[in-house]
Amino acid sequence: MMRKSIFIIVVLILASACKEKVAVPKEWVLSKTIQLDEVNPIGLTQVNGSIWLSDGDHNRLVKIDKEGKITETIDSLDRPMHIDAIKETIFIPEYGKDAIETVDKKGRFIMKVSDSLDAPAGVSVYENERAIADFYNNRILYFDGANWISFGKEGKAQGEFYYPTDVQITKDKIWVADAYNNRVQAFDKKGTFLQMMGQDQRMNAATGIFVSEDEVFVTDFENNRVLVFDKTGVLLQVLKDQIEKPTDMMIKDDTLYVINYRNGKLNLFHKQPIFAKK
Repeated sequence: MMRKSIFIIVVLILASACKEKVAVPKEWVLSKTIQLDEVNPIGLTQVNGSIWLSDGDHNRLVKIDKEGKITETIDSLDRPMHIDAIKETIFIPEYGKDAIETVDKKGRFIMKVSDSLDAPAGVSVYENERAIADFYNNRILYFDGANWISFGKEGKAQGEFYYPTDVQITKDKIWVADAYNNRVQAFDKKGTFLQMMGQDQRMNAATGIFVSEDEVFVTDFENNRVLVFDKTGVLLQVLKDQIEKPTDMMIKDDTLYVINYRNGKLNLFHKQPIFAKK
């Protein structure tokens, strides 16, 4: 009898532990909107915890504080687009200058690439790797740490682009916002096509992309929304709250930041259990 009682207690404890590990479904919920001061943001990144925005209409980058106030400015740029950063270096694609400029404590420099660019719209950095969305050339330039490769051409088939606007390198893939094909494409690091997503969602200008550990975010610019997919392309959520002409997003400290180009707003989303909204 004693052994039976002990066995039942152990089973109950194990069952309770398993129950506690069941994942609660969550989704992104708007928590705050910040009005920016005369900024029309196109791209964003972070350096040492601070947020930097590319203000293409005013040919500058701005650093903002938690209330959206400008604390630092990098001027004299030529239509900066989707920016990225690693450590303390910011990489700036200058759409009007056909160049990638880097800015750090040592100064400002033009990044050397293997070929001429035509309106670079996005840049991504990952360890020693670099990738550029070469807008009018309808291709991606990718540097693996030793050599540059180019992949893509104008078209609608798999592996082809119609004005790629943003790009992100992850551990094993290169993700591309294929803007006017209204989809996302993913490639391996040899430029081989792997997958696409979003093509059935009736997007109108897929202009920005952000890839987290388990989700893919894409800005649906003309439809005033952000689509959230899992890594296989299953649509998880559509964000519309306070979103108007979104251009880019990123996750920082478990917060999703989404920027609006038209009205100069920065929207903050946090994940909450779905039942919490009821």
